Order: sequence, then structure tokens, then C-alpha cells
Amino acid sequence: MRRMGLWRWTKRVEWGLLLLGTLAFADPHGSAGDRAPLAPTPTPSVRFAVIGDYGQAGPAAEAVARLVRGWNPDFIVTTGDNNYPRGEARTIDANIGQYYHMFIAPYRGRYGPGADRNRFFPVLGNHDWAAAGARPYLEYFDLPGNERYYDVRWGPVHLFLLDSDPHEPDGITADSRQARWLAERLRASDAPWRLVAMHHPPYSSGLHGSTPALQWPFAAWGVTAVLAGHDHVYERIERDRVLYFVNGLGGHPARYPFRAPVPGSRIRYWAQHGAMRVEANACRITFEFITVDGRRIDAVTRLHPACGGTILRASRSLRLDGERLPR
Repeated sequence: MRRMGLWRWTKRVEWGLLLLGTLAFADPHGSAGDRAPLAPTPTPSVRFAVIGDYGQAGPAAEAVARLVRGWNPDFIVTTGDNNYPRGEARTIDANIGQYYHMFIAPYRGRYGPGADRNRFFPVLGNHDWAAAGARPYLEYFDLPGNERYYDVRWGPVHLFLLDSDPHEPDGITADSRQARWLAERLRASDAPWRLVAMHHPPYSSGLHGSTPALQWPFAAWGVTAVLAGHDHVYERIERDRVLYFVNGLGGHPARYPFRAPVPGSRIRYWAQHGAMRVEANACRITFEFITVDGRRIDAVTRLHPACGGTILRASRSLRLDGERLPR
């Protein structure tokens, strides 16, 4: 009887949180200012893709786009470097719109119809900043707030999309104006899952390595996970109960080797291009990395404490070639 009572209590909490997620469902056009407005079509769960370092038209980028579109995601998040090699206006539509125009609104390119509302949320990378003032990027997309960094609430997920490049006028250190904006927006959020996306990884075992300036107090600020790119690898790192992902296998032909693993590294992989698939409701969020041939390299699920049960469930750790690592 006690087990049945616990089950009923857990289900009540889960459905209550699902209802909360539904009522809090917000328009993709969040803001870097005040509150993100409510969206017109609430649902209790969300599925989205994360692609990184994808912006060079070619077979690899096309294969990743085909994989991602096959998931029928609600939206797409990028971890930067959307437009190789120099962020120019003459290359941006071929690098982005050719594969993802159906998620972009308003879409003004030549590859087909756009979305009825924007479902494509990029962050700036160093190759996007290679163009003066990142103007082609800022003119191509219609994003909330100042467009360099902004937030989006979608059901149970609140996304905070940052500019990690040193060119950012509002700074990239933990005491910068951008960081203060993030801390304030996180304090104001009641979302079960709070995800930060940026280009340069705070922690990485890859060729470029970690970025100390971006090692902000994410755990203290209530962040669930940090999504980054820059290194053309896939890596999952766990530090202070925050999940850090390096996701840079989205289509650039070059894939990078690893250096010595950083503390907390659990999964390291670079053998094939791919993307992350994330599914969430008010009680759980699952992150997967899937290759272009459909192999699932990693999967980790975090359960919300209010729903009871295990806090973290993960696949066993893998080496870069897919061999399992000791715990």
C-alpha cells in the first residue's frame, strides 16, 4: 500500500509539473529584456536538436541536416560557427538556409519557404565574428533582444544563448554585463530545465581546450547544462552537478583529436559527424548524441527532484573510438 501511495504521489507531482510546463510554454521570440511572452501552442513536452560547427556547405553538413530533420524537432539550437570560413554575406545562405530554411523566420533566402515562426536559435562563433561586426549573421537572423545574446522559453526548457567571443561588446567574463544579465534571467526563471548555449566551451579535452574566462558559477546560478562547440568533437563533462557538452561535429569536414581528458570528462568521441537530440518534459530531460548513420554514442537523463527518483542516469562512458571507459 505504501508503494502504491508513493506511486500515486509521484504521478500527481509529475502531472502537476507537466501542467505547469504547459502553462509556462513561451513564444520562441524570447527577449534579452524583460519577460519572454507566451507561445500560442502549448504542449507538455519538447524535442529539439543541437548542432555545432556545422556552417560549411557540403556532404557532411547535408548528412547532419538530413539526420536532424528526420527527428521532426520543435526547434534547433546551434553552438556557433554558422558560416565558414569568414562569416561573409555571400556564403551565409548556402551554409545555413540551404539545409535549415524551413526552421527560420523570417527567411529571405533562395532555398525555399521559411517557417511561420522562428524555430532556429543560433549563437555567434569566432568564424561568424570574422566578418566586421558580425553583420552578415545579425542581418540574416531575426533574433530577440540585442541578437548577440538572448533567451527563449519553450515549454519546460528555458534557453539562454550567449556570445562567448572576445569581440562581444558586453564582455565574456563572470563579472561582465552579459554574465550579470544571465544571472538575473536565471533567477527570474521558473523553468524546470535551464540550458546555456555558447560557442567556446568552458571545459573541453579537445584541441582548443577549455576557456577559463567562461567558467562562470553555473551551478550556483541553477543551470542544468551548458552546450558549446568550437572543438570539432563530442564530449560530455560533469562538474558540480552541471552537464557540460562540447558538440562540434555538425558538418565542418575537419574533426579534431583529443588532448588529455579534463576532470569530469565522461564521453569523448570524434569518429563521425552527428548532432544532439534533446527531449524534455517537466519531470525529465534526456540528452543524446547520434551519428549520421544513426548510432547513439551517448545518452544521459536527468530527473527533476520534485518528481522523485534518480537524479542522473547515463550510458556508460565511451572513448573517442567508441570503446567503453572505466568509471
